[in-house]
Amino acid sequence: MKKEVLVLIFLVIFSTIKAQEVVKNLSIGGYAQVDYIHPKNEIATVDLHRMVLYVGYQFSDKVSFESEVEFEHVKQLEVEQAFINYRLGSNLTAKAGLMIVPMGLINQTHEPTTFFTVNRPGQDHDIIPSTWTQIGVGLNGTSNNLSLKYQVYIFNGIKSYQDGIPFLRGSDGLRKGRQGGAEGFSSQANYAAKLNYYGIAGLNIGLAGYFGNTQTTDINLKDSYVGISMIGLDAAYQKNNVTIRGQYVFNNLSNTEAYNSLTGRDVGSKMDGFYIESGYNILPLFDEKATEKLVLFSRYETYDTQANVAGLLMKNNAYDRKITTFGLNYFMAPGAVFKAEYQVRDNSVTNADVANSFNMGIGVSF
Repeated sequence: MKKEVLVLIFLVIFSTIKAQEVVKNLSIGGYAQVDYIHPKNEIATVDLHRMVLYVGYQFSDKVSFESEVEFEHVKQLEVEQAFINYRLGSNLTAKAGLMIVPMGLINQTHEPTTFFTVNRPGQDHDIIPSTWTQIGVGLNGTSNNLSLKYQVYIFNGIKSYQDGIPFLRGSDGLRKGRQGGAEGFSSQANYAAKLNYYGIAGLNIGLAGYFGNTQTTDINLKDSYVGISMIGLDAAYQKNNVTIRGQYVFNNLSNTEAYNSLTGRDVGSKMDGFYIESGYNILPLFDEKATEKLVLFSRYETYDTQANVAGLLMKNNAYDRKITTFGLNYFMAPGAVFKAEYQVRDNSVTNADVANSFNMGIGVSF
């Protein structure tokens, strides 16, 4: 019944798009991603990966609401964001509700037109569990004199143990513990913050942190939670036709030996990874007045969800991944892109036979 109600709401909202001309306080937007993934010597998969509707409303000069409803793989429906903003001053806003954790380049800005590859980087799936949303409160502000943007939040956190069921594992770290907004629970507060420096033209540098403990429904069972200390450093440079981006993430996890003993899981005590990528729009070389863009790009990425392990747990070298990607993005319009790429994939297992992959996709955002 819940899904039918959300679908009805979705359709009603879409029917108001025409009314936007008169309902000036209402904002409508969205994005969508379609993938073609073909690992070597395997059957290709085709997928409407996600379609998202954004709806916002400006109640007054001080108060506004923002939300995103996502259809994932057609059959999954969830609310990705739903929060209220309250302006405390010209450069300071309080926020409360279901929000995105400020970590890395992709998590908060994750439309398919904002990253080069068909899918998001691997570390933004397995270390930063994007899209990583949690319920909480916080502040968002800027200091133009210092060229700084800052965000600070208190969140409910990742779940690790619910009614005897464990959620964390070695292959993808915290990902299965995402609660989103669906009947979540909170046993301890978690804290997140991010600082961005934008004082150099074309350059944005970010430093983020996330600290706390995972959530458990058995607060007396000390082995059922894991401590999280995640640090992220990112940078993006854009000038003329050149784009360069990089990101490093380190996550120290405590109490993993006890958690693994209790649950039979294989969660690592440390996870880390980095990537660096570059892109160049070549169309101006042939037509200086071109309004479209053809970006050739490459990315090197390496990350390990068992960079270290505690106790008697044996490290799984298959979780130490390396991915090199070459491809192109054809932006037929600012909000519409066709992507094609080839990925060379490897891990630290001796003589590992990891399938390389040819991928294509389309992305739109509006």
